[in-house]
Amino acid sequence: MSSPNEAVVEDRPQQKKKKTSLYADHVKAYPRYLNKGAFRQVKWLAMAAFFLIYWGGSWLRWDRGVGAPDQAILIDLPGRRAYFFFIEIWPQEVYYLTGLLIIAALTLFFVSALFGRVWCGFGCWQTLYTDLFVWVEEVFQGGRRERMLLDNAPWSFNKLWRKVATHASWLVISVLVGYGFVAYFDNVPTLTRNLLTGQASGTAYGAMALIGGFCYLLAGYAREQVCIYMCPYSRFQSAMFDEHSMIVSYEAWRGEPRGGLKGSIRGRQPDEVFSGRGHCVDCKMCVQVCPTGIDIRNGSQLACIGCALCVDACNSVMDRLGLPRGLISYDSVYNQQARSVGDTSTRTKILRPRVFVYVAVISLVASVMTYTLATRKTYDINVLHERAPVYVEIAGNRIRNGYTVKILNMVRAEGHYRLTLEGLEPATMAVIGVDGEDLKAVELTVPADSVGTFRIFVTAPRASLKDKKTDLTLAVANLDTGKVVRHENFFAGPDQE
Repeated sequence: MSSPNEAVVEDRPQQKKKKTSLYADHVKAYPRYLNKGAFRQVKWLAMAAFFLIYWGGSWLRWDRGVGAPDQAILIDLPGRRAYFFFIEIWPQEVYYLTGLLIIAALTLFFVSALFGRVWCGFGCWQTLYTDLFVWVEEVFQGGRRERMLLDNAPWSFNKLWRKVATHASWLVISVLVGYGFVAYFDNVPTLTRNLLTGQASGTAYGAMALIGGFCYLLAGYAREQVCIYMCPYSRFQSAMFDEHSMIVSYEAWRGEPRGGLKGSIRGRQPDEVFSGRGHCVDCKMCVQVCPTGIDIRNGSQLACIGCALCVDACNSVMDRLGLPRGLISYDSVYNQQARSVGDTSTRTKILRPRVFVYVAVISLVASVMTYTLATRKTYDINVLHERAPVYVEIAGNRIRNGYTVKILNMVRAEGHYRLTLEGLEPATMAVIGVDGEDLKAVELTVPADSVGTFRIFVTAPRASLKDKKTDLTLAVANLDTGKVVRHENFFAGPDQE
């Protein structure tokens, strides 16, 4: 039996423990769209170049002959080909894609060692489309302050039409992004006509919706969250930097102690105004223009994508105050430290050990790919031994094996070939669709740029077999070029007593 005191304790409501979140609350970034500055102009040029290539590349033509697609850049999934101007890649040559990915990764490392996160700031499609979406926001919703006020304001007709116009424009851009993607997988004039008339395949519409939907979500909503949390490159990019890598940073030795300006500075000399203090006036322009919303004055950070818009913003303030540019600079740590001790000379050290390593490896991979492309086969052979049954005993105490032979004719002209057997001297063959039996050699024809599939039967006397499996080589000679390709296989038979 419990005591009265115990009953009172049991009747008390239990207080819930407050859970401590391990994640910071998301604070939406409202980047100010700065239209002036050297780095802003570079971003405009990079955006224009990217969009020109993305939407214009599929319209380039390349004459490959009669019956061949004339689109310069095309991934023909039904035909199992990939075309890039004069290069035609077959499915079995997918290793070229591996080489391109290796070169792309090493080039990214190489560029990062020299210029920091220049890819993130000026070349990444997430950055480019986010920049374009922010510009659309600015057009319909106004500048940074106006956008913040609009988001916090109650719904009204003014807010509604501005939001609808913004999202409608985003959707149009996203549809165009999806269209630009699928345009590389089909003949673009035909595809465009089919898309507009509703005659395109469900796969085409689905791919457009998928790619365009991701563009809408990532550039319209996720934005800086992609760069900070989703992109793996930001996690390890600093490992490729050294003291000579170009990065965006704040020169604290010159800017601190910071603080606002008191009174008018009109008619006063900069040395008089900034005597005993730093050049940073804490205007926060560098924070306002940052697409990820960071304060570069707190030092180099993972969220900094190296777009250098804060450099343009700070330089514009320094110009108005009559102060030297470069309080926030796109320079190496080596040069910044040199300036902090009065050395104003600029040293750019390009030739460094890690740069040599990147160049050497890139050159090696590129050379291997170039050599393989220059010496690639114009035809090849693939042989598949029949599995069920593995062999058949026929009259005359003979053993027969079935094979499927595929000859790849990788040129745009009809190919003529001679198939012969090697390694099993008494063996003869017969080819379905070709007159004659017990042949030692047979001539085959394969249409241009296609794969010829042939079913053959090889027959050998049982007495000539020494084991359950006997080595057999099928040789295919190209009668047009004289080159010979051999495929090693086996001839199966029963156990030998």
